[in-house]
Amino acid sequence: METAWPEVKLRGWSCRSRAGKKRSSQLEKEVATLSEKIHHLDDMLKSQQRKVRHMIEQLQNSKSVIQKKQAELQELQELVSYLEDENLEMHDRIEHLIEAQVSPGGGARARSNLTLGPANLSRAQSRCL
Repeated sequence: METAWPEVKLRGWSCRSRAGKKRSSQLEKEVATLSEKIHHLDDMLKSQQRKVRHMIEQLQNSKSVIQKKQAELQELQELVSYLEDENLEMHDRIEHLIEAQVSPGGGARARSNLTLGPANLSRAQSRCL
C-alpha cells in the first residue's frame, strides 16, 4: 500500500501540474491580450491628446482673429462716427451759407436761386465745398 500512495500523489501532482500549466497558459494569454489592449488604449489616448492640442491651437488662433477683427471694427466705427460728425458740420455750414445768401443784402441773385428749387440748392452746396 505504501507504494500505491506515492503513485497517487505523483498522479495528483502530474494532474495538478497539467492543470497548472493550462491555467498558466491561459493567464499568459490573458496578460498578452490585456497588454495589447493597454497599448491600444495608450495609442488612442495619445491620439486624442494630439487632437485636443490641435483644437486648442485652433481655438486660440480663432480668438486672435476675432480680436483683430474687433479692433478693425472698432476703428471703422470710430471712422464712421468721425465722418458723420464731419457730415453734420458740413450741412450746418451749407445751411449757414445759404441763409447768408438769402438774407437781406445777400443780393437778388441769391433770392432768385433759392426760388428755382432743389437743383440750385445742390449747386450752392457744391460751390461751398
